[in-house]
Amino acid sequence: MDVRIGIVDDHPTTVLGVAALIAKQPELRLVGSGATARELLASARSFDVVLLDLSLSDGSSPAENLRRLRASTAARVLVFTSEDRPQLIREAARHGAIGMIRKSSEAGELLAAIRAAARGEVVASVEWAAALEFDPVLRAQLTERETQVLALYAAGETAERVGEQLFISRETVVDHVRRIRAKYAAVDRPATTKVQLYRRAVEDGIIEERKG
Repeated sequence: MDVRIGIVDDHPTTVLGVAALIAKQPELRLVGSGATARELLASARSFDVVLLDLSLSDGSSPAENLRRLRASTAARVLVFTSEDRPQLIREAARHGAIGMIRKSSEAGELLAAIRAAARGEVVASVEWAAALEFDPVLRAQLTERETQVLALYAAGETAERVGEQLFISRETVVDHVRRIRAKYAAVDRPATTKVQLYRRAVEDGIIEERKG
């Protein structure tokens, strides 16, 4: 299946370079680009991954662009930038970006990041992790389904029982749990055990803490 990619970047040479790279990959397809999020959405609406520059010439903020993108497409948004401002990275993470890749990265790194984002994996670069390390309000950016799985699994249900209640397979539940753990690890909130998953779910208000 093709991975449909969009780019929000106001540097034409950057867009052309990424387009040329993607064109060589049989399963990747660039379906739209724009100098702003609005322009991208005017070109197409169906994306799997969107590469988003943090600092655009229209003066829009990462929060504004992510809100606009998430309101119109189910794409996973990957920060694609040369910026070194941690506050912009944190802002993007808080509003749903799945990770970050620098424009200076090697071609192989960029392609690997796109493919990982398409699978729903957090792309935690060194800069991403460093910017998020001391952010006290950051939560793992879980999807609605991941939140449902965490609520049941962290409350004590087995993977089989979670699957029965959500009408999905045990294997799908296990895959969701793996992604949930990866997302918490990416924001330096370990969840390698079921007890830790329970604690993260309580901290984020997904379930209520058990008394007694």
